[in-house]
Amino acid sequence: MDEETKREIIMEHYSNPKNRIRTNDPNYLKVNTSNSSCIDNLDIYLKIKDNIIEDIVFEGEACAISISSTSIMITNLIGKTVDEAYNYIANFEAMLNEKEYDKTLLKEALCYDNLYKQSNRKTCAFLPYKGLKEALDDYKKRG
Repeated sequence: MDEETKREIIMEHYSNPKNRIRTNDPNYLKVNTSNSSCIDNLDIYLKIKDNIIEDIVFEGEACAISISSTSIMITNLIGKTVDEAYNYIANFEAMLNEKEYDKTLLKEALCYDNLYKQSNRKTCAFLPYKGLKEALDDYKKRG
């Protein structure tokens, strides 16, 4: 993926993020994830039924990288199982840390494949994944 395409993907998901709404539905798990060194502060709402992610929505303030990363993550994970989501998160984190990963899983998230060069931006891109992982862990604990 060339640099221009990467920028276009990021800006499209930042300008028109998927599922950026608030919900008070009690069927959603809610987790807050934030970056103490900047304004990034997101509430992520996750609805899981029978181990399938039925929906993910979010709200909050954050930079272009965090918002676009959240939108892309949501697009790629709705309809996946909890285990598939964990695998996706692990592959995304491996990509950010220059480790081996499955490119076929990440789809548009590959636009962040060179963020390893900017460690502070890695935190921004991984922020929604950190929150989602926390929500998935909470779901598993509830059994």
